[in-house]
Amino acid sequence: MKVKQLSKKWRDIGMINYLIEVMPQLLQGAEITLKLFGYTILGSLPLGIILSFGLASRFKPLQWIIRFYVWIMRGTPLLLQLIFVFYGLPLAGIVFDRFEAALFAFVLNYAAYYAEIFRGGIQSIPVGQYEASKVIGLNPFQTVTRIIIPQVVKIVLPSVGNEVINLVKDTSLVYILGLSDVMRAGKIAMERDTTLLPLFGVAIIYLVMTAVVSVILKQLENRLNYYR
Repeated sequence: MKVKQLSKKWRDIGMINYLIEVMPQLLQGAEITLKLFGYTILGSLPLGIILSFGLASRFKPLQWIIRFYVWIMRGTPLLLQLIFVFYGLPLAGIVFDRFEAALFAFVLNYAAYYAEIFRGGIQSIPVGQYEASKVIGLNPFQTVTRIIIPQVVKIVLPSVGNEVINLVKDTSLVYILGLSDVMRAGKIAMERDTTLLPLFGVAIIYLVMTAVVSVILKQLENRLNYYR
């Protein structure tokens, strides 16, 4: 019995040492993952806000065009969109490198989701808010930036937060383009050493990333809860 316990102990130590040894490779891949995540947020959130006003506008042709775009982006898998951007667009003379193709597909995809989320927030603002802004002398741009968007952000933050957390996990899809992200680094280590342990390291990195994002989002929600 003691021999079995001792053997298990040394085996556990060996697993931990292996994970420590392989972690630098995984963290190197995590750099690409974080870069894609950050750039996607910076690109998709502003684009989603702009599109949301188009969805909420009374100009029907613009509304139909944006609705069609949102339908395409939300109705097809992100993986398929990645493949189309990297392998399909070159047939039309539009060529991206691997990271640019991934970023382009991610921004377009997540902007569509954010557009629908912000549209719901915009349409939940009472008409009286717009009328009150006119009374105090605000022009349309000031009304949107100072009155509407701050309220919309507070309303939609939980929904946006869910999409941000999904984005952390969706970055793993870029392995299909051959990018050296954390998932690909784990896959290479797994095949090289014929062990599943690198995937545990990959899981740990994703869990840490989602935990950090969740804490940040929670802090934002607490700061915006000024009515409590």
